[in-house]
Amino acid sequence: MEVSRSNMLDVGVFNKVKYSRLAGDDDGYIELQFKKSPPKVPYKAIALAIFLFLIGSLLITFGALFLSGTIEVEHPDRTIPVIIIGLLVFLPGFYHLRIANYAAKGYRGYSYDDIPDFGD
Repeated sequence: MEVSRSNMLDVGVFNKVKYSRLAGDDDGYIELQFKKSPPKVPYKAIALAIFLFLIGSLLITFGALFLSGTIEVEHPDRTIPVIIIGLLVFLPGFYHLRIANYAAKGYRGYSYDDIPDFGD
């Protein structure tokens, strides 16, 4: 036997569904959907930012000491790449630490969501 819409109406399948009216004062919203959840702190990303900041600071410092001649080096042409690598490592660490610091202090416009959290 093939089921068609007219057969279903005859059997009464649609009559078994119970419906109820919504309350008159309900506008479709609940308080919970507008409540902000507490921020999730990306600890691993902040630890990585601290590590990058420290390594970059050390490389910049040693590169400056090599360049000024305070620490004598055998190949002085290798001092500029040390400073460049130090800057490339320092900048992302400083940037993410600044965001984490401002988010921790509660400044408007800064949140932990701006720091990548490695999918944790």
